[in-house]
Amino acid sequence: MHKRKYNKLLYMNKCMLKVISWNVNGLRAVVKKGFVNSLKQLNPDVMCLQEIKSDDKTIPEDVIDFCKGNNYELIINPAMRKGYAGTAVMTKVKPKTIITQIGVEQFDDEGRFIFIEYDKFYLFNTYFPHSRHDLSRLEFKMKFNDAYIHFVNKQFKHKNKPMLLTGDFNVAHNEIDLANPKQNETNAGYTVEERRFIDRLLSEGFVDTFRYFHPTTVKYSWWSFRFHARQRNIGWRVDYFFIDKNHLGVINDSDILTDITGSDHAPIILYLTF
Repeated sequence: MHKRKYNKLLYMNKCMLKVISWNVNGLRAVVKKGFVNSLKQLNPDVMCLQEIKSDDKTIPEDVIDFCKGNNYELIINPAMRKGYAGTAVMTKVKPKTIITQIGVEQFDDEGRFIFIEYDKFYLFNTYFPHSRHDLSRLEFKMKFNDAYIHFVNKQFKHKNKPMLLTGDFNVAHNEIDLANPKQNETNAGYTVEERRFIDRLLSEGFVDTFRYFHPTTVKYSWWSFRFHARQRNIGWRVDYFFIDKNHLGVINDSDILTDITGSDHAPIILYLTF
């Protein structure tokens, strides 16, 4: 009911941007599964990546060549630990400022953040920790969430440009966001503590863009590799685009690209007009 229809005459004098976010579960692995072809098909203006598991020395040449040949600046923030976590942004839009640390060493060491200021908006790409199946990292994640909110508020205070928050948040917010909510009430990614963080983001004035456009749609962004979960659509929606509520007018649609494969996550997409 919120979705705006594309009108060429309406938008001909405006800048339309396509922003995509994707947990690739290993950049080298996803390249072997057609990642570059997916990039050609999607043709994003900005591509946010999580869990790249690569650093400057191990970024696949295919990705570097694609960026050079298609006018993308490649920004990476690897974890100190080899083959773990890490984030990246491929952007055709020229950044004004790039920040890859929030000032908390135990979180910064894992390469989980890329904050970019553009001329017309802010973008914060984040790979949130998993609380682990035994919840042994739940406390770590709660502290991470607090540090994240503090950083967002610090960057956004007194600013008048849209703020986009995206990434793999490793949490399903409500029952509609996972296939088996009752069975997962005390499991990682659906604990009360983790879900309250999304409530907190909303209370801070951010809007879940997928739910804004698709309030009752059942669609997931992650499926286990086990038990043919993707084929059976037994999934979770854990990847998000949030925007501050004062700038809802710049978004045109938000969706999950479930037909794009190569990772255990599907890419998510947001269309912007300035």
